[in-house]
Amino acid sequence: MRKSLTGGCKQISRRALSDPGARLCNRSHKNDIRGRWFAMTGSRGGSPGLCPTLLYADARAAVRQLTEALGFRQLALYEGEDGTVAHAELAQGGGVVMLGSKDNGGAFARAMRNAGPAGVYVVVEDVDAHHARAVEHGVEILTAPADQDYGARDYMARDLEGNVWSFGTYTPEIPA
Repeated sequence: MRKSLTGGCKQISRRALSDPGARLCNRSHKNDIRGRWFAMTGSRGGSPGLCPTLLYADARAAVRQLTEALGFRQLALYEGEDGTVAHAELAQGGGVVMLGSKDNGGAFARAMRNAGPAGVYVVVEDVDAHHARAVEHGVEILTAPADQDYGARDYMARDLEGNVWSFGTYTPEIPA
């Protein structure tokens, strides 16, 4: 069993969770490139320097909602011995969010035991199209798409377990 940020796990197929053919894979994790995503510098091409990490009571439902309704792409999903999601990685634009099941026995889950919901901001190119997709999938919308004084357009939604997701065009600049 491999240790990850959110707990011990086995990798399962990268196919969508809704695919009944999804299965545990046999490949070795020895040369897995995922470890480079934890670097804070973000200096390697294609690797974010910051990855929000969330825990869910029903992580499989969260992965489904984030991929199907909010346009994330599943990169990986690691399953615990008990069938819970020990660790998953979902991409949106140039960022990655990591998530797992609450109470999966990992150190991160223990540290987050009494933490509240989180808020995450995701940069998207077309706020209105993104919002329409979320509405189509029944996502709880907190604020409709709106133009902001600082030149961005954004909206807010709440996921199945109370985390607030903001989607907009504002892109923070990191000075060189």
